[in-house]
Amino acid sequence: MADTLPPLSLYIHTPWCVRKCPYCDFNSHEPGTHGFTPRDLPEAAYLEALLQDLDGDLALAAGRKIQTIFIGGGTPSLLSPAFYDRLLEAIEARLPFATDIEITLEANPGTTEQERFIGYRAAGINRLSLGIQSFQPHQLHALGRIHSGDEAITAVAQARRAGFTNINIDLMHGLPDQTPQLAMDDIAQALALTPEHLSWYQLTLEPNTAFHSQPPVLPEEEALWDIQDNGHQLLEQAGFRRYEISAYARVDHQSRHNLNYWQFGDYLGIGAGAHGKLSHIDENGQWRIERRWKTRQPDAYLKRAGDLRGFIAGKQLIKADELPLEFAMNALRLTDGVALETWSAYTGLPTAMLLTRLQTAEKKGLLMQMPEKLRASPQGLLFLNELLASICDDSALVRDQR
Repeated sequence: MADTLPPLSLYIHTPWCVRKCPYCDFNSHEPGTHGFTPRDLPEAAYLEALLQDLDGDLALAAGRKIQTIFIGGGTPSLLSPAFYDRLLEAIEARLPFATDIEITLEANPGTTEQERFIGYRAAGINRLSLGIQSFQPHQLHALGRIHSGDEAITAVAQARRAGFTNINIDLMHGLPDQTPQLAMDDIAQALALTPEHLSWYQLTLEPNTAFHSQPPVLPEEEALWDIQDNGHQLLEQAGFRRYEISAYARVDHQSRHNLNYWQFGDYLGIGAGAHGKLSHIDENGQWRIERRWKTRQPDAYLKRAGDLRGFIAGKQLIKADELPLEFAMNALRLTDGVALETWSAYTGLPTAMLLTRLQTAEKKGLLMQMPEKLRASPQGLLFLNELLASICDDSALVRDQR
């Protein structure tokens, strides 16, 4: 059965941050709000909970290799190298790793030092994603970041000295009072650090965030268009190729983990608030795709360890008539699109079911007319929500994915 299923990834969530950023809608918590300080995070208890959480999902992943692992947050670099060494060793004892596995750790400048980077590399982590966001002091302050531009530059240098040869830099644009020139200055500084990958995405005001409650002054729409156009040109001139709406990479350095998401692959999700998507073939030979999500609050998650109820907060089978949107909302983020044969291979459904939903999008010029590939047009990439709405009858299902 494993040979017929999509590639399998693993997402591990670490829910703690030194400070909650005002734009962040991820499941992140300042340690003091849940009984812990950054120097006293419950590493041993969280490690045990993560492994019990994984054990509860193993039945749907038996016999499959993990192709990629992504450790996100929160701020994963608050936890020690020894924690990840023990965690990764225990995971591999349960599920085999691909020989070329990609293992990414998110790290924030201001929470790392040279010895920690060396320890993370020794633990088996081979890709870093550094949450820099900006190098400008006033914009870092506006975003609630705890690091300076100089600390961000130092973090990249430390990671290089520790042996990391695959580094992503996270940058944001459309920041409070940001001009096109300031946005280009951020990109220029990032390029000077020679990362292999750059995630460059626009600040959005998400519900349940401080910025949503008290919105800052953001650039006008014309300035945002200038930033996007000029930034795209600057990155491509530097040898970075845009392969997803907000992702640029040098040759052969795309995020394999995120590619698996966007290509509708499978992923286990463990940790407080983690989400997963798993395909399996049931006892009647029917293809099933299930989404499941875990207990969100860190203290409640830890209390589930040893509880017969397990860590699952909810799960849902994706219905056949929902699959065209579920598939397209990921695949259409990719600038090259995906082969149509991937639809059948990863959903177990005939290609004709998808094609009938795409005719409207093609007529609007939002979708390329390609016989063997599902690919958004340049216009479709700019107006992805409109493209998705033309595929789906229920526009409420259309949502952006980071």
